[in-house]
Amino acid sequence: MAKLKITLIKSTCKCRKNQKATVEALGLKKIRDFVEHEDNPQIRGMIKTVSHLVSVEEI
Repeated sequence: MAKLKITLIKSTCKCRKNQKATVEALGLKKIRDFVEHEDNPQIRGMIKTVSHLVSVEEI
């Protein structure tokens, strides 16, 4: 199964509560912080919610 590298590129200061919670659930804390997750529908849905805040690459 493919992996995704997710990088936080924008701040969550003026975002909605659900978007902040999604970023935290992905494991991101600071700008330019990145995590690797398996590519599955749950992670894709989370990425779609915060697509304007993160950058995604397939590994």
